Amino acid sequence: MPNANHLNHCTWECKYHLVFTPKYRKKSLFGLIRKDLKNVFHRLAIQKECKIEEGYLMSDHVHILLSIPPKHSVSSVVEFLKGKSSIWVAQNISNKQRNFVGQKFWARGYFVSTVGINEQTIRSYIQNQEVEDQRVEQLNLFNR
Repeated sequence: MPNANHLNHCTWECKYHLVFTPKYRKKSLFGLIRKDLKNVFHRLAIQKECKIEEGYLMSDHVHILLSIPPKHSVSSVVEFLKGKSSIWVAQNISNKQRNFVGQKFWARGYFVSTVGINEQTIRSYIQNQEVEDQRVEQLNLFNR
């Protein structure tokens, strides 16, 4: 296993595809902080001994291919990423433009899927997400 990671007593490869959205899908605020959030997510992932393999911050949602060691649960890592990044948003952005309630920037739920043999398919899906969204939007303009 060339891509496997190692802890003291185990060798592992646990990757997950995560998708979550800002509360009310606030595009205007999220568009302003997309670039900064990339660095925030990478720093937070390192704190939990995780690695963001692939990621894309869309205008109204986030796609991340995340490698999580087996000693951490997926839900605890997602809770950590969303919680700490919400605090960062509140501290750095809320004085400039406050259009979300308290420090709850992210919507409550999230989507998670294990990535196995189809990792390359997931990677290309995340990389091409913006192009696909624009194509769908263009098609919707003509269907009205």
